[in-house]
Amino acid sequence: MDQLSEKIVSLRTLLGAAKKAVVVTHTNPDGDATGSSLAWAHVLEHSFNLDVTCIIPNRYPGFLAWQPHIEKVLIAKEKPEEAAQQVSEADLIFCLDFNLIDRLENLAEAIKANTTARRVLIDHHLNPPAEFDLMFSYPDLCSTSYVVYRIVEELVGVDAFDTDAASNLYVGIMTDTGNFSFSFLTPDLFRAVAGLVEKGINISQINTSVYNTFTEDRVRLLGHSLCNKMTMVNHGKAAYISLTEREMRKFNFQLGDSEGFVNYPLTIVGVKISAMFLATRKFIRVSLRSRGETDVNIFARKYFGGGGHKNAAGGKSFATMAQTVEYFERVVTEYLAENKE
Repeated sequence: MDQLSEKIVSLRTLLGAAKKAVVVTHTNPDGDATGSSLAWAHVLEHSFNLDVTCIIPNRYPGFLAWQPHIEKVLIAKEKPEEAAQQVSEADLIFCLDFNLIDRLENLAEAIKANTTARRVLIDHHLNPPAEFDLMFSYPDLCSTSYVVYRIVEELVGVDAFDTDAASNLYVGIMTDTGNFSFSFLTPDLFRAVAGLVEKGINISQINTSVYNTFTEDRVRLLGHSLCNKMTMVNHGKAAYISLTEREMRKFNFQLGDSEGFVNYPLTIVGVKISAMFLATRKFIRVSLRSRGETDVNIFARKYFGGGGHKNAAGGKSFATMAQTVEYFERVVTEYLAENKE
């Protein structure tokens, strides 16, 4: 983490001059978004005596509803005026697990309107724009929750985490590493996890709460997706799953029900890229995953106006579902051929 100590000095100065902070994270928050935000808010409140509000653009999925103190999170879509007011009153705006304010949808305007607050980025995504006063941007770390751990370790020491904050950080690290199966699994990461375990977290209970509390409808939707909607492309080098709004209604779709579906095709021998196409009212949400050296961040940026990480990225399509999957079949074949995959 280059220049961390120097950035910590700047952060201490900002914290010392502030009274009120907001912590914001991205639309459709995942475990890393909620976990890092809740843990960071805890440190700001208890170590720096700040008045802190956690804000998310829309509701979190049901499998994260058990997280400690998540009930305190302000959901901007449900209380837009209160969210805007909290942002307008903040001295510091912490942006966690995303690096482009325009992607906050209903929160972006409020953040841009507060021209006096200092903006601090804490994130692990590639290519952050120069719209922050201080950036803790580390794309070579596995998750924003781990970035928070490293910052707090240097800032005030890990004793600042209680069991609840440690549990939230573990959720973020666990989910963004695919239960410790993706990239950036370093010795330092596992030392940090050991530090969280020493705080008394219950790994078995956390794992069960995140991965084994789904509805019958969600499990049947997974079966439908794999049996009826998974399509192999380019002689088995790529695969995709597409779900229309009608199909999701049939299975009483709830926010977060498709979480992890995109990973299943990668369990098939030979598949290098997996895609998930999820219909919404305004566009088709594109999720991309890959294995090894196959880079879906580049693929997402080139073909779907998105981005992310080397092995996990996303984007959007404003075409029909039929047009989107036809386009994907063509461009993924071209991309794999260009990269001699």
